[in-house]
Amino acid sequence: MIKKRIIPCLDVKDGRVVKGINFRGLRDIGDPVELAARYNAEGADELVFLDVSATDEGHGLMLDVIRQTAETLFIPLAVGGGIRSADDIGRLLQAGADKVSINSAALNRPELIREAADRFGSQCVCLSVDAGWDEEAADWFCFTHGGKKKTDVRVLDWVVEGERLGAGEILLTSMEADGTKDGFDLPLLKAVEAAVSVPVIASGGAGSAEDFVRLFTGTDISAGLAASIFHSQETSVGEVKALLREAGVPVRETAGGVPNEA
Repeated sequence: MIKKRIIPCLDVKDGRVVKGINFRGLRDIGDPVELAARYNAEGADELVFLDVSATDEGHGLMLDVIRQTAETLFIPLAVGGGIRSADDIGRLLQAGADKVSINSAALNRPELIREAADRFGSQCVCLSVDAGWDEEAADWFCFTHGGKKKTDVRVLDWVVEGERLGAGEILLTSMEADGTKDGFDLPLLKAVEAAVSVPVIASGGAGSAEDFVRLFTGTDISAGLAASIFHSQETSVGEVKALLREAGVPVRETAGGVPNEA
């Protein structure tokens, strides 16, 4: 049975980890390299590093910070933010990323997904989707620029197209749930997982270890991502995994901070 993944997320702005609610009100959390080392030791299955200011403010890739972060890890590192071309993806992979997460640039030019998959392999390409609910249209739409700009692209249409173009994974963030700690957006997640065959990472809304149990027992989602509850140490990766085991959800054992494949 495929084991579920627990993934802490570092939202980074100007070299510091930040967190807000519904993509707003960002506050300083700490140093990304220190937090990455902590999550590696706690037994996280992967780490996601998102430069939340790069696309919005137009500055370059934080290669030095990414390189320092990657050097602390024995687990896969996914990096997103500020990616505009396949060459940018190559630079991130050379800096230590195992895969990249692309959002705004892919919506602007979908062929970037195919170019990246052809050049680096689909396993390196994670399509990041910031999904917002439109009450009038009664549907989810994609947002860009850190959740600031709404597009006319419907989420379900986009994830299907992203998979067709070569994305090997979907990182799906519910903007309504983000930072609220009210639980994952299960209706959105179920709709997306039914539309694609690639793994889906759930993001937005985790408020407790129990929320991960509800996520994995209520959906076929492959991985759960969280930031606030891990940063504030309200719970830990180890505590989440222990509760999941009790609930019969398969998760990877860890030993000495290095994932144990057995």
